[in-house]
Amino acid sequence: MKLLRVGTAGAERPALLDQDGTLRDLSGLVGDVDGGLLADASALARIRSAAEAGELPELAADGVRVGPPLARIGKIVCIGLNYHDHATEAGAAIPSEPILFFKAPDTVVGPQDTVLVPRGSRKTDWEVELAVVIGRTARYLDSAEEGLAHVAGYATAHDVSEREFQIERGGTWDKGKNCETFNPLGPWLVTADEVPDPQALSLRLWVNGELKQDGSTADQIFPVGEVVRYLSHFMTLYPGDVINTGTPAGVAMGQPEPKPYLRAGDVVELEVEGLGRQRQELKDA
Repeated sequence: MKLLRVGTAGAERPALLDQDGTLRDLSGLVGDVDGGLLADASALARIRSAAEAGELPELAADGVRVGPPLARIGKIVCIGLNYHDHATEAGAAIPSEPILFFKAPDTVVGPQDTVLVPRGSRKTDWEVELAVVIGRTARYLDSAEEGLAHVAGYATAHDVSEREFQIERGGTWDKGKNCETFNPLGPWLVTADEVPDPQALSLRLWVNGELKQDGSTADQIFPVGEVVRYLSHFMTLYPGDVINTGTPAGVAMGQPEPKPYLRAGDVVELEVEGLGRQRQELKDA
């Protein structure tokens, strides 16, 4: 299923995109798309049954804003340098264990919402990523297979980053990752049953129409199931938690000088295979 949320910011309603590409209203069945829904197998079964029976009312799609596909996100855990080609372009050694940092849930915006260039920024960068959404509480998992069994679904994520804040200003990476609007998510949350192999998805990103990133999750150093297993030994993962699983090569930081960092007026488009496409215009904060 393709679950999403539509409407003005802060007042989104739950919806489903059916197999014909028609937007369907879920507000008569569920309160929202959140961790509670993803952990409730009976509620998900009711949605599937109603969709198959043609019982879900149609929603007008023209002009409607698509918000983030997940409400009340618990935490966003991010994996750094998780693609072989990206580690190479960054001049970094291949990590022996996943590199972790966090994004605050309030960085999340809709897939077509404006991205703000922070005040004082000189090095705002792009990163297309596969986002993993947890559907079952995970703690001390034993295998990557168990890790995958705890995934509710997947989404397209844009891990916007300010490299000077992240790398040159001391401390942790978090200050370059948590600026306002720095995690567009969606358009859809695609349930795990429709993504048979999360290690076989293409990822692409364009800036002002020019292809910058063109990679595959097959190049991940630590695949999705292993990432979930690994994290479960350091923190409890709950339904509605999100994991951004890293980006392939092609970011501005890895380009020759002068590096083409993002500026107000730039347009970024990105997609993960089967998970939908995003488009953002950048403006000054």
